[in-house]
Amino acid sequence: MMLKPRLNQGRRRLLAGLPLLATALFLKPALAEPSVRQASRTLMGTRVDITVQGQRADESDMAMAAAFAEMTQLSDMMSRYRIDSEVSALHLAAGLQPVVIAPETMHALKMARHMSERSQGAFDITVGAFNGWNFDPAQAVIPDAAEIARELPLVNYRDLVLDEKSATAYLRRRGMRVDLGGIAKLPILQAGMAVLKRHDINNAMINGGGDVLVNGQLQGRDWRVGLRDPRAPERILGVLALSEGFVAASGDYERSFLQNGRRYHHILNPRTGQPTHGPHGVTLVSRKLEDINGLGAAIMVAGASAGRRLLEPLRGVDTLIVGADQQLWLSPGMATRLRT
Repeated sequence: MMLKPRLNQGRRRLLAGLPLLATALFLKPALAEPSVRQASRTLMGTRVDITVQGQRADESDMAMAAAFAEMTQLSDMMSRYRIDSEVSALHLAAGLQPVVIAPETMHALKMARHMSERSQGAFDITVGAFNGWNFDPAQAVIPDAAEIARELPLVNYRDLVLDEKSATAYLRRRGMRVDLGGIAKLPILQAGMAVLKRHDINNAMINGGGDVLVNGQLQGRDWRVGLRDPRAPERILGVLALSEGFVAASGDYERSFLQNGRRYHHILNPRTGQPTHGPHGVTLVSRKLEDINGLGAAIMVAGASAGRRLLEPLRGVDTLIVGADQQLWLSPGMATRLRT
């Protein structure tokens, strides 16, 4: 399946604002029913939508508010942009001393370390050291080669020390920084879903841009999620239907800008400090968070062939990869699941 769309620069900037996963098209008709409720907030630098179907509108609204409160607390705790966050405290203490962290932050950092080891460093949470980039098209910044050269020695996941007994984390070198953006969102969505379940909401979707978590059904049918084509983001490759689990997508057109005919995007190669030149997009579907959290970014860095090797030992993970050569690869499970 080859598709090489020709898009002008203005068109590409417009499409860069599209979410990697499309759900609104399928939700809009259902929202006319009183039992279906939706709420939206900005969290983790993206729009997060919760859609539920419950018995009473007031109870559904209360449950969604509680879910957002939980997700906001976790997001604030793990944000590298808030000076009062645990992550900021970790950065300030880098090279000096360990910092006590909450169990939720420890869990996210452990998952990051596990994915780093699995991917042999293709995923590396310490890419936060490359802090000179700005991928906002209106304020785009490309750091110079000298800045990146200074930061490269600070990128090494092995220099993140976790001590579960003392509940502490420690960065061994001054100037090291972590970026939880590629690993914290799915656990935060999972925490929000747990709150909904505690409020007896058993039919829900939480959509966080490139990540979706669903449980139950909508109007007696499985939830539907559209997959955008990274080669032509205005085009839907196909639709997934599922009643439980995660859909996680990574793409090189999201959070990107064009300069001098070259596109720069936010997924950085830990070994170079530059945006990846591998696959254009990766979509993963799984019921198990631990199997896929951070894996999309790892495949974007490692490349399609290495990514398929990472997927080999996993059972129950369905995958779509749009390679650097524009070719579309689907795992057997994804080929069966995806409806075009």
